[in-house]
Amino acid sequence: MGLWELVDKVLIIFYKISGHPVFDYFLGTFLLALLAVVVGEFTISLVFLVNKNHLDRLNIQLANLQQLSMLALKLGDKKSYDACNKEANDTFGRVFFNMVGLSAAALWPAFFALAWMQLRFTGIEFPIPFTGLAVNYVFTFIICYILARMFFGRVKNRLPYFRGIHRMLMEYEKSSAPKIS
Repeated sequence: MGLWELVDKVLIIFYKISGHPVFDYFLGTFLLALLAVVVGEFTISLVFLVNKNHLDRLNIQLANLQQLSMLALKLGDKKSYDACNKEANDTFGRVFFNMVGLSAAALWPAFFALAWMQLRFTGIEFPIPFTGLAVNYVFTFIICYILARMFFGRVKNRLPYFRGIHRMLMEYEKSSAPKIS
């Protein structure tokens, strides 16, 4: 049995809960989206833990460069100020793109979920009453994903692992925030 067959056997269970096809489709899609959200959040936490030392170094370097540029500005040394400011901007760019990468780590499970749904639900459409339009699995997944993200956002601080990670991220955010003196 291949990987996709195993994934299919597990995920299709979400779509056979009540025996009512339309209800099961929406419930299954919500549960699949919730699974994608949870796996994505777990991935973010792992990537953060792996990269924490690197991010710490970048934030320390950024704070030091900010202090040096302010000192150069106070001393009227325009050349040093420009050099420090340029280096600080480069470091800020590295911090920024590390954070963008961290945020993107949350999305990869959604693409795998959509790939699986494409195999199962291509060609199935739900008409929107009074419009003459219909939506497919991509639209319904996106709506369910948004709802699942909102739901998980409300409960994740009650889950032991995610509560600890959230606390760590909040402490990290406070400690790495630029300090203006």
